[in-house]
Amino acid sequence: MADGKVSESDAVNRLIDIIESHNSAEDDSSESSGAPYPQDLRSVLVTSVLNLEQLDIDLYRGTHHWVPRTQRLFGGQIIGQALVAAAKSVSDDLYAHSLHCYFVRAGDPKVPVLYQVDRTRDGRSFTVRSVKAIQHGQPILICQASFQLLQPSPLQHQFPMPVVPQPEDLPTVEEIIQRYLSKPDLTESAKQGLNKLLATEVPIEVKPVSPAQFYRHVSGQPRRLFWARARGHIDGFCSHAGEGNMKLHCCVAAYVSDFALLGTVLLPYPKYKARFTASLDHAMWFHSTFRSDEWMLYECDSPWAGSSRGLAQGRLWRRDGVLAASCSQEGVLRVKPVPENSKL
Repeated sequence: MADGKVSESDAVNRLIDIIESHNSAEDDSSESSGAPYPQDLRSVLVTSVLNLEQLDIDLYRGTHHWVPRTQRLFGGQIIGQALVAAAKSVSDDLYAHSLHCYFVRAGDPKVPVLYQVDRTRDGRSFTVRSVKAIQHGQPILICQASFQLLQPSPLQHQFPMPVVPQPEDLPTVEEIIQRYLSKPDLTESAKQGLNKLLATEVPIEVKPVSPAQFYRHVSGQPRRLFWARARGHIDGFCSHAGEGNMKLHCCVAAYVSDFALLGTVLLPYPKYKARFTASLDHAMWFHSTFRSDEWMLYECDSPWAGSSRGLAQGRLWRRDGVLAASCSQEGVLRVKPVPENSKL
């Protein structure tokens, strides 16, 4: 390795490591069948991943875990399900505008998660809910979510959206993997690793703006951009101005927001790989209506790292340039050097 670049074998190895780590700051081994989700069907994020069973008033159970390849639950799913539980306790005219979560224990993918909702406050304009995600009698996540009655205001501004290629002009993660698999000199172990990635069902579709930077093939600033959307169609159950059920779209966006965010911290350090990562806390603010089953640009950057922790921030943009949501996450990152002549 020299001048911040990596060899071809290192690139494939890192591709596998990065995708697996992005599939989980909090996740586990896959239950996938290997078949992609049909785009004409309802999103699996709605039908399974974010679907909760009501056990009692303000008490819910989540039993379907999307668990890719590590040993813990995916943090984005627990955040999304917690927001689903909170949203079920508020009226249809209230919209989620923020959430603040702490991950306090690693989740166990082998048992259901209970969501206990506390109706903290019901105000005229703002309503607050507290949610505990519980396993084995102990909280694994504590979440506070706030909902607002929509109100007009003359104060409106936002940052400009980054200028990037449109999603139709970019390859998906699966297409990038296929390109690597087409290389004639690829080792057998590399092929096996990449085929395992293709066999893993991921309920969101991702198109990196700069694949080389996204997968840390070259060193660069702690910033990455990629287009993302839920696979499949998300029905609009409570249609307002044609925007569909915004509570549901916010829950899906909360799920998407945890994907690849913390890994942005590692981008300036190609000579190191993650030995252990875990989300500590996660905050999100919803600014405008959007559809999470349509392409949105996820802009991620990291303003700080130190003390085995890293801070990452993200902005979700609609295709028309409207800032849909912002988020921030801090996590533990313990790293180890990448071998100079890494081989698969």
